[in-house]
Amino acid sequence: MKEKMPPFKRKKTTGKSFPVKVCTLDAELEFNLELKATGRDLFDLVCRTIGLRETWYFGLQYEDSKGFIAWLKLDKKVQDQGIPQQTTMPFMFLAKFYPEEVAEELVQEVTQHLFFLQVNRAILAMDIYCPPEASVLLASYAVQAKYGDYDEGTYKPGMLASEELLPQRVIDQYQMTAEMWEERIKVWYADHRGMSRDEAEIEYLKIAQDLDMYGVNYFPISNKKDTDLWLGVTSLGLNIYEKENKLTPKTTFQWSEIRHVSFDDKKFTIKPVDKTSPNFVFFSHKVRMNKLILDLCIGNHDLFMRRRKPDSMEVQQMKTQAKEEKSRRQIERNKLAREKQLREIAEKDKSIMEQRLLQYQEEIRLANEALRRSEETADLLAEKSRVAEEEAMLLGKKATEAEHKITQFRLTALKTEEEKVSLERKTREAEQLTARLVDESERRAAEANTLKEELLRARVAEKQAKEKLLEFLSRNAYVNTSVSSLYSVSSSSALDLPADLHALRLNANSPQLSLTHSNPPALEDHNLPAYDFIAGNDMEELTLEIEKERIQYLEKSKHLQDQLRDLKSEIEVLKVDEKQCELDMLHDEQVRLGENKYSTLKKVKCGSTKARVAYFEEL
Repeated sequence: MKEKMPPFKRKKTTGKSFPVKVCTLDAELEFNLELKATGRDLFDLVCRTIGLRETWYFGLQYEDSKGFIAWLKLDKKVQDQGIPQQTTMPFMFLAKFYPEEVAEELVQEVTQHLFFLQVNRAILAMDIYCPPEASVLLASYAVQAKYGDYDEGTYKPGMLASEELLPQRVIDQYQMTAEMWEERIKVWYADHRGMSRDEAEIEYLKIAQDLDMYGVNYFPISNKKDTDLWLGVTSLGLNIYEKENKLTPKTTFQWSEIRHVSFDDKKFTIKPVDKTSPNFVFFSHKVRMNKLILDLCIGNHDLFMRRRKPDSMEVQQMKTQAKEEKSRRQIERNKLAREKQLREIAEKDKSIMEQRLLQYQEEIRLANEALRRSEETADLLAEKSRVAEEEAMLLGKKATEAEHKITQFRLTALKTEEEKVSLERKTREAEQLTARLVDESERRAAEANTLKEELLRARVAEKQAKEKLLEFLSRNAYVNTSVSSLYSVSSSSALDLPADLHALRLNANSPQLSLTHSNPPALEDHNLPAYDFIAGNDMEELTLEIEKERIQYLEKSKHLQDQLRDLKSEIEVLKVDEKQCELDMLHDEQVRLGENKYSTLKKVKCGSTKARVAYFEEL
């Protein structure tokens, strides 16, 4: 009889591999790993797949069997790290450490893109506090990175309505519709014309890195007085925040001041480089959290020291390749921009030429119409003149006959007195008739002369119309030449223009004109609850140099700050005060005092390490 298996015994994995799924913020990757595969094997596999060489910023995050967020240890087997047994092991490929200066340190485009996606998600999820006016500016860069240049012809109102561009906290704080927000985003979006995706993303990160909560990993801690505080692990050191204020640190300890880090149960001990200073001690809320804090401290300290040394050959090679690639893409962009400009010019010339052709066609039609009317008028006047001449000749003939009769009457006037009287009467009547006929004849003659003059003017008008027509025909020759030149330019620019314009064709026998269309050290698990930090002698000098560069950058961004202030003033009247959160009020107070992230850090790191430790203990 077979022995029954215990009901809750874990089933052994069969086969020589197991499936894993790794999610980046824009892709999902699935692999089959060997049973003995380490975290390094999986991490390197992911990096090779996505083409990432700046591996030291990233790690594989997962939720362990107890529901805590953990990072995969690279020197241990994947299956030995307490990962829940599922059909497919899930991991998130995320940035674990942040650079001090994104524009200087992030070399590869893929690195910049991954940081952009992660920071953008953190801002929209409100994990990083972002003021409303800065949210609008960041949204405009996100739109530029996604859609490219703003095109008024293809842009449709409401196109951005379905996009998640602003934190919900910002939307709720103002009495503004989605269309009003979109209009303000669109104004800045249009200003980014000509900016490539990688340029827009790096500009986004340059603004985001100035936010107070950017690059800070927060952990709840307490001091010896049992005061609840926040520990912020950053690329520059350890910040201490009050429980109600994650924006403004109360004090800070830079990595250059820290010599040794260790923990015992919930007690965390940090030994300063200054041996006259007491140890910096705090207490975490969970023991498991200490391992993560120590891991982040080690990684950030290693990167802090690495930045202050000459670049390795690998980094130098990457920077050279990135510079060459950027230069090549810039040349291609310039070429495309030039071709686009030529196309726009050609299309504009084409449109102007079409308008001219339509104008010439209309003028020719009007000229032909005027010529036709002139010919009809001339024919009519000629007919009237002929009729008037015939009537004048008839009247002249009648006048001659009347004079002949008068002569006859005079010859017979002597016959009798009665005949004389009758003759005189008839003579008077004949004279009157003759006078009337003469007047009528003269009137008809005058009318004939008038008609002749009108006919003459009509002939002159006809001649002018024909001359104008000939002038249009000479213009037509110019139009043909211009159109040919236009298509020549289009062909040489490799542009595909519609062939809807053809040469004008003139019928020589007709007056009508027709138009035919004929992971590095930072990610390794030291497996010890302690770590020694080595501080360089020239650390302070390098830190001052970085601070100097930061001041120069802030001076350059003065114009941007002015724009942000203008937008803030514009939307201030629409703010709903009841919807303001505590972070909003803290930020407004910072602005009122003229403080920012860097001035605050500069202020809180003043004084000796001993004094700052004492200040921490009194919080």
